[in-house]
Amino acid sequence: MIAPSERLSLPYTAETAAAVEPLYARVAHSVTRAEWELFAPYVARIEQLKRERNAVVLAHHYQTAEIYRCVADVVGDSLALAQAAASTDADAIVMCGVHFMAETAKLLNPGKVVLLPDLQAGCSLAESITAEDVRALRAAHPGAPVVTYVNTSAAVKAESDVCCTSANAVRVVESLGAPKVIFLPDEYLAAWVASQTKVEIVSWKGHCEVHERFRGEDVRELKTSTPGIVVLAHPECPPDVLAEADFIGSTTAMLGWVRERKPARVAMITECSMASNLVDAMPEIEFVQPCNMCPHMKRITLPKILRALETLQPQIEIAPEIAGRARLAVERMTAVGRDRA
Repeated sequence: MIAPSERLSLPYTAETAAAVEPLYARVAHSVTRAEWELFAPYVARIEQLKRERNAVVLAHHYQTAEIYRCVADVVGDSLALAQAAASTDADAIVMCGVHFMAETAKLLNPGKVVLLPDLQAGCSLAESITAEDVRALRAAHPGAPVVTYVNTSAAVKAESDVCCTSANAVRVVESLGAPKVIFLPDEYLAAWVASQTKVEIVSWKGHCEVHERFRGEDVRELKTSTPGIVVLAHPECPPDVLAEADFIGSTTAMLGWVRERKPARVAMITECSMASNLVDAMPEIEFVQPCNMCPHMKRITLPKILRALETLQPQIEIAPEIAGRARLAVERMTAVGRDRA
């Protein structure tokens, strides 16, 4: 949505309507006509500026429909967006996600302009650990390599051997060939990875503020009250939630599972927009949404994207002494590939 304080003087004209009408079909199941008349002028102007600036818009699965399905050039999970950032020939990258995602894009494109429409779009996981914490863990576990979830700051990545996402975490851990691995910072993801491998996992007590609020008892109640429902859960959820799930996987893995299996009724235990964006793509499936909203992801709006493209601000910058080491950890991650299991 667009807050009143963000609205600019962009009229909804017949010309604007005609220019972006094909895009409305992408969101017709989740965006009303009245909402579209508010969004359309921004969409039209953003599309124009993308061409003028040679800019690409990358959007995470947790972005709202008018961003995810209308102005984004690439959508995906953290790994997919990192890979897209690494391969783009655009002059400017607009990251519709959170701060660590924009930092990752900058690490892989040090010579390009990387824009984050709102610098306050943070992440509870990234804030749960510091570079000093990583150094202390290395000292406590000599010789154990450090695998750091991509949901971390560049400073933390710089202290790590390799990064991972929830999509390829198991594969990254096992690629190291080590008997023990320090896995940071999500405690629940670490526990899930430990259940999938014989490698000893040393974890940290970081949590995602979205996923940690789900409870196993709520999932059990949902399955009891909604016959035939299939429950998919993100591995950042607590163990009692994962125990009740029919499928556990990253956002991209969940998306692939739904596309392949096409269940009649499904609940995705993750951020709200994940299911909302699939309503338009798969209207034949009933999406029950016992979801929680990420306040950081929702800081990204059409007016902020427009301002970023107009001003080429705010730009992401990373200190050179951090960037080189952090880049190496991210490049090692992108080389491992995606774990679809």
